[in-house]
Parts: sequence; C-alpha cells; structure tokens
Amino acid sequence: MYLKNKKISIIGGGLVGSLLSIYMSQYGAEISVFDKRSDIRLNKSDAGRSINLALSNRGIKALKEVGIAQKIMSISMPMYKRIMHGRNGDLTEQPYGKKDQAIYSVSRKKLNAKLMDLAEEKSVNFLFQKQCVNIDVRNTTLEFVDNSFLESDLIVGSDGAGSVIRKALSNTFQDFEVVEEFIEHGYKELSIPANNDGLHKLSKDALHIWPRDSFMLIALPNLDGTFTCTLFFPIKGQLSFASLVNKLDVDAFFSKEFNDVQKMIPNLSDQYFKNPVSPLGLVRCNTWQKNNTFLIGDACHATVPFYGQGMNAGFEDCYLLHNYIVKNNGLNMENVHNFFNQRIIDTSAMQDLSISNFLEMRKKTTSKSFLLQKQIESWFSEKYPDKWNPLYSMVTFSDIPYSVALKRGKTQNDIMQKVMKKNKLVENFSHQELNDKDIEKQILKLL
Repeated sequence: MYLKNKKISIIGGGLVGSLLSIYMSQYGAEISVFDKRSDIRLNKSDAGRSINLALSNRGIKALKEVGIAQKIMSISMPMYKRIMHGRNGDLTEQPYGKKDQAIYSVSRKKLNAKLMDLAEEKSVNFLFQKQCVNIDVRNTTLEFVDNSFLESDLIVGSDGAGSVIRKALSNTFQDFEVVEEFIEHGYKELSIPANNDGLHKLSKDALHIWPRDSFMLIALPNLDGTFTCTLFFPIKGQLSFASLVNKLDVDAFFSKEFNDVQKMIPNLSDQYFKNPVSPLGLVRCNTWQKNNTFLIGDACHATVPFYGQGMNAGFEDCYLLHNYIVKNNGLNMENVHNFFNQRIIDTSAMQDLSISNFLEMRKKTTSKSFLLQKQIESWFSEKYPDKWNPLYSMVTFSDIPYSVALKRGKTQNDIMQKVMKKNKLVENFSHQELNDKDIEKQILKLL
C-alpha cells in the first residue's frame, strides 16, 4: 500500500499512537488519531493513574529518528543507578551500566502531552472523546459510540491493553489468538513531596527500590523535586492491598516495612486511600495484522513494568515499522506479517524478561551473592566488551533484539553460576581474589 494521500485512522492517542502518528505524517498520508479520553493537556490532575516511565535506549533511538529526542529529554531526569533501601535503613547501590549510561524518568502525562503537541505540528488531527466500539475489518470501517461510522484505508490499533481493535480482530477471525495473563500483584501510586526549598528528599540521580521479598516499593524522581512512588503488592491475601483496610493498618504496615518513606510523606494514608489499586498483566497475540488493520504497542504486547520496557518496546515498534515501510516503499499488507511475526518473537521475550526481573527487583537485589555476580560481570565486560555484555545492558542500552538478549543472558548467567559455585565466590568483590583464582580465564574458557 502506497501511503501518500491514504486515510490512516489510529485508535488510541497514548504514547505509542502519538509517536506513530508523527512517523506516519512523513508519508504524505492523512492521519487521524481517535481517543476516547478528553484532551489530557486540558486536565491538570493525573495523580494515581499511571506508573512513572523509564525511557531508555530503544525509546530514545525511536525519538531521534523523527528529530524529537532532545525535546523529550528536556522533560526527563537521568537515573544512573539503583539504590536499594533495607528495612534497617542500610543503602546499597548498583550502577545501571557504565558511568555515562542512564535511564530517564519521565511523567507519562507530560510525555504524552508533548508527543501530541509535536504530532499536531505535523498536521496530525486528534479527535477526543471519540470512542471506537467496533470495526468492520473486511471493509476497514470504524464504528463509534455515537453511532457514527468512518471508512479508512488503514486502521491501527494503539488502544492499549484493553484494546477494542484487538477484540474486534479476535471476534472476526477464528485463527486470531489472544492470551491475557494477570499476575497476583497490583500497584498503587504515592508521591514523596519536595523539601521546603524545592529540592529532592532522596538522591535524584537514581531509581530507589525498597525490596521486601514478596512485594516492593520504588521511587522515580521528577523535575519538580518530588518522587513518584509505586507500591507493588499482592491484590489479595493475608498481607495485601485487601488486608490494609484503615489508617491504622496502613500506618502499621509502612512503619514496619518502609519507615523512612512514611516519614517523608505527611499525608500518606490520605494518598493511600485516594489512589486506586491497578492490576498488572500481559497480553500476547499470535498475529498483529489482518487485512488493512494492525495492532501496535500495548494493544498486542502489554507487559508488566519491571524492566521498564513497555513504552520503549512500543516506541521501537514504530521505529522498526518505519524502517520496513521505507525499505518496501510502502506498507505491503501481503508480506508485512513476516515483519510482525519476528516482532512477536522479540516482544514475547521482552515480556518474559519483565516477569523475571520482578523477582530480581523485589528479592535478589538484597542478596550479596547476586550483587557480587553483577560486579564480576561488569568487571569482565569492561575487559572484554566484545565478548560479554550484561543482560541489563543488552536490554536497556542497546538495540539487540530482545529474543537474542534473552538467549545470551541465559547463557551468561549459567556461566557465572558455574564459576561462582566452583570458586566459592559469595560476598565481597576483590580483584586480588579474582586474579588468584584465575576467574578471567575460567570465564573465557566457557564462552
């Protein structure tokens, strides 16, 4: 399909839909974005509704391709490391990558608003409070809640984890398979206010984690001196969101588990009961495209937020799809499924990585042997960057396909486990011990 002068309807004006509209505006098409919400730029409040986002290499690369990276980075804050907070107040740091490598904290609402502004500069037309309720896939026709209909040349479903477009495809085609999985944890947002002088109460160049085995709290810095906190906690159970029913319960829980945070949030219980509990889950599809309709972003690969890759993977969808369109001088709907099939493999790997990283963040980051392994990997990687790239760096600071990163990461972890067990490396990082035990040669031999 040659896209010039074609009518392209994007359902969902969130992060991925907005960025995709900027990409597609380059093709000379008539781009309309339909969103069931009111214009978020006119709504001052966004408390309690979304996790702060971590922008990293894949997302930044996609923004650079359309020349808007610097405008987005200006509303972001760099985080160079994790800082883990123990129950007793002890702090442990773990760099994310090399000294100059960071991930960037950004407000979902501010990012979405900025992308909308930039899209409108490219003549993209946003239509708000325009809820799509169904599509006729075979005739590429949209049906809206107000009983109006619209024909398009191409329909893109970027309408998130609860996608109406995905549901329509599933209802229309028997071979369109969808798996929706929810985990037992949900999340609730809280906010740490700035100090009276406007400065941050915690180190602003880090992502803060309070790992507590079966649950955790994280905090990401904002430009205004505040931190957006997210409590990941079982939805039901003996110790869960369901078990904290009044102010006394909340105060007792935070006093025991997050005493330092409790002292930083004067209106903690008010925030706790005001902000909703939101579920966490994944969406997997066996195909993303039927006829002249396709899905992108969370609509086809929603994930849990524990690797910070949901948005970055969605932005990478836009970048890679753009490369496909340029290479093929248009969108060939007869063979684009080959592109989507490879992307399904990679985003599925991203989802697997996200689930496994939840265990790492809430449990393993308190383990001395785990932290030692990361130190040894970093040490070896600096010596042999062409032979060893830590899994986190492959996912976060490169554009290596997620499926390749997952496979290499498993191989590297097996090697590290063998070497550490054989040499009884348990706690403290020592260059002398690594040299005495010839760890470098042992790892090289296993590669």
